[in-house]
Amino acid sequence: MIERPQSGERAILVHASPDGLPEESEREEFAELAISAGAVVVSELITNRKRPDPRYFIGKGKLEELQTLVRQNNAELVISGASLSPSQERNIERALQCRVLDRAGLILDIFAQRARSFEGKLQVELAQLTHLSTRLVRGWTHLERQKGGIGLRGPGETQLETDRRLIGNRIRQLNARLRDVDTSRSMNRRNRMKAEIPTVTLVGYTNSGKSTLFNALTGADVYVQDQLFATLDPTVRRLDLPEGEHVVLADTVGFVRDLPHELVAAFKSTLQEARKADLILHLIDASDPNRWQRVRQVNSVLKQLDADQVPQIRVYNKIDKLDRQRRMTNNRHGAGRAVWLSAVTGEGLPTLKTAIANRLRQKTTYRTIRLQPDQGRQRAKLFELGAVLSENVRDDGSWALDLRMTEKDLRRFLKRENLSMDQLEPAPEGATAATATNE
Repeated sequence: MIERPQSGERAILVHASPDGLPEESEREEFAELAISAGAVVVSELITNRKRPDPRYFIGKGKLEELQTLVRQNNAELVISGASLSPSQERNIERALQCRVLDRAGLILDIFAQRARSFEGKLQVELAQLTHLSTRLVRGWTHLERQKGGIGLRGPGETQLETDRRLIGNRIRQLNARLRDVDTSRSMNRRNRMKAEIPTVTLVGYTNSGKSTLFNALTGADVYVQDQLFATLDPTVRRLDLPEGEHVVLADTVGFVRDLPHELVAAFKSTLQEARKADLILHLIDASDPNRWQRVRQVNSVLKQLDADQVPQIRVYNKIDKLDRQRRMTNNRHGAGRAVWLSAVTGEGLPTLKTAIANRLRQKTTYRTIRLQPDQGRQRAKLFELGAVLSENVRDDGSWALDLRMTEKDLRRFLKRENLSMDQLEPAPEGATAATATNE
């Protein structure tokens, strides 16, 4: 079995992709990930294979070149930018006689180093074990024999099978604990909804400045460092807005290109804050030349979480690096669409607070509500509020009212009149479109 150092390994990066040579920005990000994990990058190998070799992913010629680099640089670790199958990792390790890791394993290692809270550690351990369960044979071939000897004889289960069973048991325990965490978070969200306190969630590519902005807005003391995935632990704080209003601001883990599926699954309860939010602040590093690529990648993760329909304000951070002025642009309804600011200097923060307040205040929803014949009083009140766009009387004497209201006012009305959310339906597209055209 290969001895595996704890940290500070001399690493060689293999930029391999079946889709052509990786772009410079992708190679730079990959190197930053390795450095963030504590590796010392001593060399790099760039290769392109349209058809990955089933045994080594890279070709035999590149494998020999990699063997030479490992010997010349006394490398202890080889990290592949492409995803490797368990057998490919094992085969390359045997050929190079040093530890081999792919990009997903690298990100998992960084998360393991950064997690501080109880919940964060549970999530990372679950992701690691899920990843390890498919790779358990790698590095453990000496355990593929049955137990034997005095005091060690058993029912015939191999040590490898025992390890897999123990990992399976631990994964079930972690899932049970995280379900309890999710239940607690769901209860907190329901309490906020009952108190009619909107939730605003910060999302963005890793190292875009989310924690700095979070601290600047709320006065919190979240860990800040100029490195990828500086903080993983979810944090929720109160944010005071103009005119005495306040919201709950939630920080989330930074996103990254090709975020491992194990992490998305493990951090589901944390990332639910984005899906259940009233508003998302999408933080963008304005000084990043690849910012539009980052924006697409963040939106892709939001789509995986079913959070792509939540209203967004794009927040362009780090304008102090570009010598640009703070400003805000509005959408066609006059609500804030994008804000340029600097979380470090504080320039533009009042503008962002105003944009948040206006966006939540003007957050209009279009719904159809079904009212029974004995709910005429509620029907009359909706007309008094000016919320009814159109009305249809059904054969059973009930009403179907197409409404336009802010979500806050709609929730307040349902609560006051003891009406159920089950009485609501999405409004017909024609009504929404016609209203939007008139506006």
